[in-house]
Amino acid sequence: MYKRLSAVLFPIVTLFMIGAFVWGYQENQEKNSILIKAENQYQRAFHDLSYHMDRLHSELGNTLAVSSTSNAMHRKGLINVWRLTSEAQNEINQLPLTMLPFNKTEDFLSRISNFSYQTSMRNLDKEPLTEDEMKNLKVLYKNSSDITKDLQTVQSKVIQNRLRWMDVESAMASEDKALDNTIIDGFKTVDKRVGEYPELNWGPAVSSMYDKRSVKMLSGVAVSKEDIKRKAAKFADAGANASIQVTENGKGTDWESYTATVKSQNLPAVISMDFTKKGGLLISYHDNRKIGKKSVTIKQAKEKADQFLAKKGYKDMTAVTADQYSNMGNLTYVSTQDGVLIYPEKITVRVGLDNGEVTGFQASDYVYEHKGKRQIPKPKMTMDEVRKKINPEFKETYSRTALIKDDQSKETLCYEFGGNINGSRYRLYMDANDGSEKVVEELKSSDRQAAVK
Repeated sequence: MYKRLSAVLFPIVTLFMIGAFVWGYQENQEKNSILIKAENQYQRAFHDLSYHMDRLHSELGNTLAVSSTSNAMHRKGLINVWRLTSEAQNEINQLPLTMLPFNKTEDFLSRISNFSYQTSMRNLDKEPLTEDEMKNLKVLYKNSSDITKDLQTVQSKVIQNRLRWMDVESAMASEDKALDNTIIDGFKTVDKRVGEYPELNWGPAVSSMYDKRSVKMLSGVAVSKEDIKRKAAKFADAGANASIQVTENGKGTDWESYTATVKSQNLPAVISMDFTKKGGLLISYHDNRKIGKKSVTIKQAKEKADQFLAKKGYKDMTAVTADQYSNMGNLTYVSTQDGVLIYPEKITVRVGLDNGEVTGFQASDYVYEHKGKRQIPKPKMTMDEVRKKINPEFKETYSRTALIKDDQSKETLCYEFGGNINGSRYRLYMDANDGSEKVVEELKSSDRQAAVK
């Protein structure tokens, strides 16, 4: 009996063992193939990074080598610097450096990229490079030389010792804090060197991109939890018997705020609101009610959102965009003063398309940018004069005046033109002083239907 049983089971077990061996071998081959592919990608990104940093140093030198009046060459050089820093940033993002402190170098490259882009985009014939900007280029030329040498040192060790990036990834993932790896040490050296560079005067356009909003920017005095309870109850129309819990956030930081949670028989669901501690200004509002099936249009929802904002004290607000996702609608409103749309003062309103009622909004931009009555500059050109500079194929459907922030974060008075060209809808923001295009954006059909009057 046992002989017959073994005669049957032995070939079956043998087949299973052979199958397991083949499967294990194939899995190992696939794993090795993936590891080799990842290693090749890391090696390519690293060597490309070293190459582009060397080219960046050379391009900065070329830009400095020409005459101070060679505006065309300055523009060409700065565009190349922007392109090379963008390439270097992309290659850094491809390396396994997420657990390695390399943020100073990434921030440094980001500032070079923005500085070179913003400077090259302006009219250098009218606004040539300033003395401070030339000094910046000289400092960047020297600093890029140091970074390039450090990277090339790491590169030569990688090649000579046949170092692997997969070992770097394993070392950084290890809980052992005493990391001893040539590549890791090399990148730490680069980041430490960059961190020791003195801060440059990048100019207002670039510096404004890195300005961090904080409650310190706001006017007014700090409010108490009791003040927030009263504000929350009034805004939510919660009634006298409402239960309101207030928690403090970010105590001792630049982001001190309160969160109020409101429960009441007058309300269909719990409502939560965020307020700034300084001034007690409402940042966000969220109604946690369940949204039913869609039964109203985005245009009908907009009408209710208009009424909601007016009732809550947000006067002179105009809807400029509208999007709908399933049974939810999102509308963006901006302030209006003397017929001019103030785009920096923005509020995003969320609406349930089951009944059109507002379920939440985000007003942080409005809180930090609202400055009361603004001194809006007078345009140097009329709308008709600027209209003549638009592509003749552009079929205008509406026009209005707007104050926007351009790509240099400067507030600029513009004429906004909406219309069609090449089968799509667009908004053009044209400078009201010289007629140049400041911003061009595609306009969605829902935006046109719900936001354009």
